[in-house]
Amino acid sequence: MTAKTNLKKSTEPLSCTRSASLTKEQLLEMYRFVKMTRMFDEITVRLKRQAKLTGGVFTSLGQEATAVGTAYALSEQDFIAPLIRDIGACFVKGILPRTIFAQYLGKTNAPSRATDVQFHFADLEKGFVGPISHLGDMIPVMTGVLLASRMKKENRVAVAYLGEGASSTGAFHEGVNFAAVQKLPLITIIENNGYAYSTPTRNQCAAAHFVDKAIGYGILGLQTDGNDIVACYETMKQAVEHARNGDGSVLIEAMTYRRKGHAEHDNQSYVPAGEIDFWATTNDPIDRFERFLKEEKIADETELQKIVAEVSEYLESELAIAEKAGMPEAITAAYDVFDNSIVAPAFKKKVLER
Repeated sequence: MTAKTNLKKSTEPLSCTRSASLTKEQLLEMYRFVKMTRMFDEITVRLKRQAKLTGGVFTSLGQEATAVGTAYALSEQDFIAPLIRDIGACFVKGILPRTIFAQYLGKTNAPSRATDVQFHFADLEKGFVGPISHLGDMIPVMTGVLLASRMKKENRVAVAYLGEGASSTGAFHEGVNFAAVQKLPLITIIENNGYAYSTPTRNQCAAAHFVDKAIGYGILGLQTDGNDIVACYETMKQAVEHARNGDGSVLIEAMTYRRKGHAEHDNQSYVPAGEIDFWATTNDPIDRFERFLKEEKIADETELQKIVAEVSEYLESELAIAEKAGMPEAITAAYDVFDNSIVAPAFKKKVLER
């Protein structure tokens, strides 16, 4: 019931696995998304240091391949509930960078109207439900989405992303167990990045592999190399076919590594010396993908640099759009929270039109 991918352990830089199901155009589109993810994070770090952002910055440095590769295997009607390091999955699902920039900048045109930050919002038309701080709690939300889809006779798959630390919570157990019993097409992706904030995996789970937890729920378990974007896609493709065909839920453990702290304020003093450098030099997901694209004659350095330049220009233009938007009126912070029936409709309309 549990299939595992043997991960190569080497001091030599790695590449990616070959794929017979992805076209050249798809591989290059995936490259665009994974570069967009990293470059978006770099911009948010820059804005944070310039004191332009509200809230914290949680980058996905070192984990970009998991989010992009798995989301790329989904269909338009499928739902995702990403974690803070899965911004690449948001881009694949069609969420525009300007929308998330507006959230970070606290602009009036942000989906949350500056009442929340990062990508803590939802776009149901795009199949996206943003994360909340209570990790693991989005799994029951996805089961609700799937129950509604079953009643409406929709052939929809839903995905909940979480870190390995969140798999120790009650919400994780209740959600995965309920989905398993109901044979819902839920795919739970555990991104094993080595640390639950500052707690190493050995101190919060006695299981040899998190994928082994699938056995206890009676569902399919798959383990993949989370820094190999092609492997992530192929593993997810298998999981989607299993779930969509009515064979029940799937648990995926993606083996990856978080090369920055929990957030920008975390100095990673708990990480052993040399560990981060080792992952950066031998197992960076984007470096691996670039090597693969060159080895397979998909693109050369000039073509890749052209894509990088296009992504950079695109992101800066998206940021400019977000920065031009105005700041919200203070009174709007109470909208959709309290009973606003006493607010004069004309005044509310005037404020929202600004």
